[in-house]
Amino acid sequence: MNTTIPPLLQPFSEEQIDFFRENGYILLKRGCSSDLADAFNGHIYDIRNQSPMPEWAACEESKKYAVRLFNPHKNDSFSRQLMKLPVIRGGLAQLMGKEAVCVQSMYFYKEPGAPGQASHQDYYYIKNDPMTMIAAWTAMEDLVDEENGCLWVIPGTHKLGLLPHGAVKNLEEHESWTEETEGIDTSHQIPVIMEKGDILFFSELLIHSSNKNRSKERWRRSYVCHYIREDSNVLHREDLRQKYPLY
Repeated sequence: MNTTIPPLLQPFSEEQIDFFRENGYILLKRGCSSDLADAFNGHIYDIRNQSPMPEWAACEESKKYAVRLFNPHKNDSFSRQLMKLPVIRGGLAQLMGKEAVCVQSMYFYKEPGAPGQASHQDYYYIKNDPMTMIAAWTAMEDLVDEENGCLWVIPGTHKLGLLPHGAVKNLEEHESWTEETEGIDTSHQIPVIMEKGDILFFSELLIHSSNKNRSKERWRRSYVCHYIREDSNVLHREDLRQKYPLY
């Protein structure tokens, strides 16, 4: 059996890597093909459309196309394949300096009217040592913009360290069960407009958020995976201790 590890792609230029280091994020256009994104959307629909739903994907019947799907990569081979796209593996190695492993995945539905998530830093929820975590956020819609609830980022805030988080203030705009970064001026945030297959890489300390989906019929589906460097470890979260290699 051939166990040779495939070579790493290098999707980012030195200028893009410098941009990431300075701003805490970088957008890779068309990192995933539209056909693959469409196939994955249909696959996730089919998982929740089963009767009964698989235990690992189960939720209330009335919310089966609304409640985000946590960690599908742990149980579903298609989710694992999308988790370890060669362009993601290569891009993460460029940004981290070593190979990455995946520790968490989430598929967001965000149907029309759904709230967003208030400003936060991912490290607040997933602490790791050494601190190396980067998210790869893949757009699964033709257009992700301000109307249907795109991500907003505050460039450079990954340099501030971990900030205090507290209760969400605007419950009309944001879901209540997460927490919100405190002591930060969100007037400096900018929207990240994306098209299907675009992948946004961002630091675990970058302050980011999303607003309510205000469109009448446009969803904002996305697949988001969190990665740490292969020599890093997740702290305090037994559910995220397993490392999934990308080759």
